[in-house]
Amino acid sequence: MKQKILVIDDEYSIRLLLENYYGRDYVVISKANSEEGLIWLEKNIPDLIICDIQMPKIDGYEFIERVRASGYLKHTPIIMLSGEESSDSRVKCYRLGAQDFLVKPFNVLELEELIKKNLFPIHYAIHW
Repeated sequence: MKQKILVIDDEYSIRLLLENYYGRDYVVISKANSEEGLIWLEKNIPDLIICDIQMPKIDGYEFIERVRASGYLKHTPIIMLSGEESSDSRVKCYRLGAQDFLVKPFNVLELEELIKKNLFPIHYAIHW
C-alpha cells in the first residue's frame, strides 16, 4: 500500500506540482489551507505532512502546534515550505516540531530526498 502524504499550501500550482510529481509513488492528498488540513486530519492519519508557512487564518506555525498537541499525530513527520529564507523561521519551525524546512522555490529532487529521509529514516540513503 502506498504511503500517504498530506500537502497543505494555498498556492494551487504547488499543490498540483506535488500531486503530479509524487503521485506515482505516494498517495498525495492536498488541501488549500491549514483549516482544511486540520479537518482532514480529524479522520485520517498521513505518513508525512508537507505544509506552507504563510497561509491565511491559520499559518504554518500554528498548524504545527495543533498537530503536535494531537496525541495520534504527535510523531507524524512534518516538512515546512516557505518563501522566506529567514533563519529565525527555520529555527521556529524546528522548535515547534517540524523535521525539515525547505525554501520556495525548491528543487523537487531535494524535496524527494527529504520525503524519503522522513519516511524511511534509516534506509533512505542509496549508498552507506
